[in-house]
Amino acid sequence: MSINRAVIIVLDSVGIGELPDAKEYGDQGADTLGNLAEAVGGLNLPHLEEMGLGRIKPLAGLNSDLKAQGIYGKMAEASVGKDTTTGHWELAGLISRRPFPTYPEGFPEEIITEFEKQTGYQALGNKPASGTVIIEELIEEHLKTGNPIVYTSADSVFQVAAHEEIISVKELYKICEIARDILTGEHGVARVIARPFIGEPGSLERTERRKDFSLSPPKRTLLNILEEAGKDVLAVGKINDIFTDSGITDYVHVIDNMKCVDATLDYLQQDNEGLIFTNLVEYDMVYGHRRDVEGYYQALKDFDDRLPEILANLKADDMLIITADHGCDPTFKGTDHTREYVPLLITGENIREDYELGARDTFADLAATIADILQVEDTVDGESFKKEIINLK
Repeated sequence: MSINRAVIIVLDSVGIGELPDAKEYGDQGADTLGNLAEAVGGLNLPHLEEMGLGRIKPLAGLNSDLKAQGIYGKMAEASVGKDTTTGHWELAGLISRRPFPTYPEGFPEEIITEFEKQTGYQALGNKPASGTVIIEELIEEHLKTGNPIVYTSADSVFQVAAHEEIISVKELYKICEIARDILTGEHGVARVIARPFIGEPGSLERTERRKDFSLSPPKRTLLNILEEAGKDVLAVGKINDIFTDSGITDYVHVIDNMKCVDATLDYLQQDNEGLIFTNLVEYDMVYGHRRDVEGYYQALKDFDDRLPEILANLKADDMLIITADHGCDPTFKGTDHTREYVPLLITGENIREDYELGARDTFADLAATIADILQVEDTVDGESFKKEIINLK
């Protein structure tokens, strides 16, 4: 029996140990899953354990000897960088050879001047900061002036935050669209992010109406190839933002991890074939960047609790892939992403059981494999490992 549908679930930022070049990024010692396991006294993730998570590398609390129900391994990032966009593009078969620009001192005067000229607002902030911290820091000035808060991080992002009662979400999106048009060429940041929030000073809360305005991929990805072949490309979470809707036939844009799982289950239960591509962002956005160890672990347990539902809804011609896009070790220094391997777990009725894939040189190998399995044009970066994982019985 053939495989007609691939389901990729990206556990955003759930890395599994430093890459050989981690030192170049200041990330020596980073290990999102490994350090988290030690910090919480051992992981209790029985369903991910059954898929082989503890077989990839020893992780406190997980059995490294059990028979895995599918394929287990890890992938290295070949792209330059460690951000969401490069990670997802590489998962879709596009290796980025040049890093996106970052702004550790804030954005240059010419960018801010043009932003203010075109939007009609004065930018507050303009510095690297935690989003939750800077909105509390500048909330009084924001409420008084009605001007948006502009900030960045260690990632290649231009973030614009505003209280929904001061600047409407529609207006905030318009501001970000203007910023996206400005930030091109040498200042072509990976993402411009609208960060609406609500509440009172001292109890501000960012809402799910966040929207990412990404650069468009510079060439075709697996998503385009599948769409052009008449396949379904169904995106959940912020996938449609990351790929600027390119190659996507339908999407559900939600932020909450469990709502993303719900949307994935809805797609699984429908009559479609091709690709379901889901991103669970809260590991990164809510817990990793805030270095919330307990919250990160609880979010993993929440997903593990839902994994049996996902497995039960797989059809005979489905393959499920669980992976990540980079690391964001909540036990590590700073608040940045971390340069790590990502786990790779694959299962399905036509997938071999208890097979160690080892370490792949690039995330793009996954895209090449899916293209090979779904029998579509293979023009992506990476090499297929189809022959290693298909059950030939």
